[in-house]
Amino acid sequence: MASSTQTTIKQEPFLTKPSTSKQSATTADLKEDLKATTKPEDETFEQFYSEVKAIEKRDAVLTPEQQINRLLRPGATYFNLNPFEVLQIDPSTPFEEVAKHYRRLSMLVHPDKNPTMTDRASVAFEAVNKAYKMLEDETERKKCIEVIEEARERVDKMIQEKRVKYKNQPIEEDTPEGHKKAMWSVTCKLFADIERLRVREEANKAEERKRKAEETTEREERTKLRKEWDKNYEESRETRVNSWKSFQTVAKSKDSVKGKGPALFKPPKYKPEPR
Repeated sequence: MASSTQTTIKQEPFLTKPSTSKQSATTADLKEDLKATTKPEDETFEQFYSEVKAIEKRDAVLTPEQQINRLLRPGATYFNLNPFEVLQIDPSTPFEEVAKHYRRLSMLVHPDKNPTMTDRASVAFEAVNKAYKMLEDETERKKCIEVIEEARERVDKMIQEKRVKYKNQPIEEDTPEGHKKAMWSVTCKLFADIERLRVREEANKAEERKRKAEETTEREERTKLRKEWDKNYEESRETRVNSWKSFQTVAKSKDSVKGKGPALFKPPKYKPEPR
């Protein structure tokens, strides 16, 4: 009985060492499972990411037109929030090298160097300048590096969760391209979140300034009206006094003509209530 059981166990597929073809089949099955669980927005992102990377690959050469196209590609406002993405440099690049790369790139996209597409070149040149100024400022550069580190931590956490979920089966992020893609996605989202927060804070500050300005205007208007009322009241004092004196004089003259003193208040006569 024991030998029969042992033979049966040895024939179990999951205890035998998988062949290359079986491993490929397992990976393919896993990818199919991942695709099946992919949300619609993830599918949209996948398509968008593929398009962006295709454009980047096409415009990877440092030529004016290609760099302008890269900086003005679909979603550029979203991607250009990351200065390292704009200047195409690694976050660990020394600042001296950053400055050299900036000068080279800014010359390529400068409007004066691209007279046939001045408007587009101006937008691209502005994006390059903004990215360089962010990295030139030590505080801003430190913040940008912190965003990259935060993205790396989130990607590492996501990979760990996926490995637990799929029981250490191969996942997309295990490949260099998959890991790069995950970093790119998370980094873009973090920079976008920071920008949305900044815009919201600016809007709140603008609203607060508007409210205070309206309160100040209203207070000044009330003060102005009060001063005008006080001024008119003082200016009309003599008229009002004279008017009152004239009224008293007329009243006294009427009383003297009738031979009566000033009229006194007379209470009504009491009438017993009928029962």
